[in-house]
Amino acid sequence: MQKSVDKNLETLNKLNTKIGVKALLSREEVSVERSLRIVGYEKKLKKLQAELIKMQTSVIENNERVIVIFEGRDAAGKGGAIRRITERINPRHFRIVALSKPSEEEQTQWYFQRYIKKFPKAGEIVFFDRSWYNRAVVEPVNGFCTKEDYDVFMSQVNEFEKMITQSGIRLVKIYMSITKKEQEKRFQEIQNNPLKQWKMTAVDKKAQELWDSYTEYKSKMFDHADQKGVPWEIINANRKSLARINSIEYLLKQIPYDKKRKV
Repeated sequence: MQKSVDKNLETLNKLNTKIGVKALLSREEVSVERSLRIVGYEKKLKKLQAELIKMQTSVIENNERVIVIFEGRDAAGKGGAIRRITERINPRHFRIVALSKPSEEEQTQWYFQRYIKKFPKAGEIVFFDRSWYNRAVVEPVNGFCTKEDYDVFMSQVNEFEKMITQSGIRLVKIYMSITKKEQEKRFQEIQNNPLKQWKMTAVDKKAQELWDSYTEYKSKMFDHADQKGVPWEIINANRKSLARINSIEYLLKQIPYDKKRKV
């Protein structure tokens, strides 16, 4: 009996906070279980964001250069994960790069060239919301490159990343993975929200139809990285909150820093 009372008091204490009340009222149907998950997520996120500040401080003080790649299917939550990582750290020492399709001039250049221009300087972290791996999956699936373009890329990418890491840059590669059903659900949510409809592109609209083709090229990309390349960390992203937490935890493990430092 006492244990039950104590548990109920603990639940009430968690919900009797700004975050808890907001979570309870965020939907028409009140869900205590969901609200407790949100409270737990927010507390965990805040703690991890403090660790990210420590990590970034170490990067700045040691003149480190860090590249973090986020890849994944359309609507996998790449941008949301990057926002949670960067919303508390020093904005003067990081950049988010999300390149549009190459210009006519860039199309005449070495494929990797326009990405190299965005690489970090000393003491900086650069987050790529999609990267040169467009040529490994998105471009061949949608017919945006030739088979020769694809083959050349795959023959060069591991050596390219080897040069990056040998030059002293830390390279972290994260792939956000969702199911076909979850992608369809998120597309519907975007299309039904006037504030998010701009996110849907022509490529997005074909993603469900081309699902199996994306899977084929994605698998080839992973297999190729396993052949002496920089490994991918595959994050299950069906639950956005858990995916964000796991992404941050993985990033923190890849960059050495003083965990005892005070924020």
